[in-house]
Amino acid sequence: MSTTSVPANPPAGLPVPDRAARLRDALLAADFTADGLLDLLGAPAYAALARSETVPALRATRGDTPLDTLVRLFLLQQPVAYERVRAALPGDEALEDGWLTRAGEEVRAAVDVRPYGGPEGQDWFIVSDLGCAVGGAGGASGRADTAMVLGVGGASTTLAGLTVRTPVASALDLGTGSGIQALHAAQHATRVTATDLNPRALAFTRLTLALSGAPEADLREGSLYDPVGAETFDLIVSNPPFVISPGARLTYRDGGMGGDDLCRTLVQQAGARLNDGGYAQFLANWQHVDGEEWQERLRSWVPRGCDAWIVQREVQDVTQYAELWLRDAGDHRTGPEAYAERYEAWLDEFEARGTRAIGFGWITLRKSGSEQPSVTVEEWPHPVEQPLGETIRAHFDRQEYLRTRDDAALLADRFRLADEVVQEQVGLPGAEDPEHVVLRQNRGMRRATTVDTVGAGFAGVCDGQLDAGRILDAIAQLIGEDPVQLRDRTPESIRMLVGQGFLEPVGK
Repeated sequence: MSTTSVPANPPAGLPVPDRAARLRDALLAADFTADGLLDLLGAPAYAALARSETVPALRATRGDTPLDTLVRLFLLQQPVAYERVRAALPGDEALEDGWLTRAGEEVRAAVDVRPYGGPEGQDWFIVSDLGCAVGGAGGASGRADTAMVLGVGGASTTLAGLTVRTPVASALDLGTGSGIQALHAAQHATRVTATDLNPRALAFTRLTLALSGAPEADLREGSLYDPVGAETFDLIVSNPPFVISPGARLTYRDGGMGGDDLCRTLVQQAGARLNDGGYAQFLANWQHVDGEEWQERLRSWVPRGCDAWIVQREVQDVTQYAELWLRDAGDHRTGPEAYAERYEAWLDEFEARGTRAIGFGWITLRKSGSEQPSVTVEEWPHPVEQPLGETIRAHFDRQEYLRTRDDAALLADRFRLADEVVQEQVGLPGAEDPEHVVLRQNRGMRRATTVDTVGAGFAGVCDGQLDAGRILDAIAQLIGEDPVQLRDRTPESIRMLVGQGFLEPVGK
């Protein structure tokens, strides 16, 4: 495997970030920020723009302020008078560096520059190809080609919210695209490496980092883990081209390895690239194949020595899935015969592989080195609270804790009820006792679980003061049960409540 750094000069036609600091100053001076856009456009037009509807924003930017100019230029991709651009941006630097193009007295954007609010209120900018920042590649502009670099979409913001944000020495953004994951990682990683098969993506990542005032990343061109060889990292993140399609027609989205092999390969090979305690986090698609449980399929992907938490968020049958990505590529705008031919190709591919549905979700690995790894594979289509990075970190901490505690040790420990867990009693109106009791989280995964009277009483008393065994002894006395039997049958319930985050161990 060879390591190839990105060339000093990006592909022809793309700007270079040499004077990005001055351009950033001009954008900030015009209030070309996420908050500034909301103030200028108003909530309805701002939301419409996220849906690829530009008419409300065009109406809201009829003025002649620098902010009006920049919104029309970069976000709405409208021609703007040269003199207005000169008033908003420093000199002709943006033209000279290739950010803009000029035809007579009109100027157009050559790239999409989109304000993006960082997690701590930072004013960042994501640079991508024109027409690729909202609505998907074909959805916004009707254009879809293999070399396009997409901007910020739902998948990229989802992964950014899932990522564990503890300080680390090294992070790898595999398949960096426009650089949003590398930008986030630069805030808590000493060294960031970003790779992509598409050299245009590496050029755009340079621009995104420079224009956002972030440190430079080590940019490398190549496929999968080839650019990093045997190097190891504390954090690996990837929003890969996970679409399961017949062929690799569109590099930015199609895996091109047949079925879900690309996602499987990324996950299986991640363990060898992680430092002890390190995390690898992926978005992925996977096949539901006839005669095979999808959970077992994904369990087989987990590398040795790694704990895993795999969450399936959505499932589509093969017709829904094919239609989604045919629309994404703009194939629905072709003639009926061409569309039908491409649709048939997708269905032929799925039929040949025995695929009946496609799952979408998150995969997180943690390099634990344990001979008894914790592998959780679950379906969770319900709303969650983003960002989830801290919830994911806490999940793996709890699995490590449970792995090191037998029942006796568990009963000797103290616990506290997690924040914002509430109890609901379900039963007929007026009944003396509820039919069952539900504990519900209002944070993180927002889980709910049914518990018996003992479980509800135990959770309600847990404030970190008494060990679990003493609490159970007190409950046994209250309900008239043998305390030894109660101690014997309750640890399984405690493990469930800890494992799902309802109870938190309290250090001694």
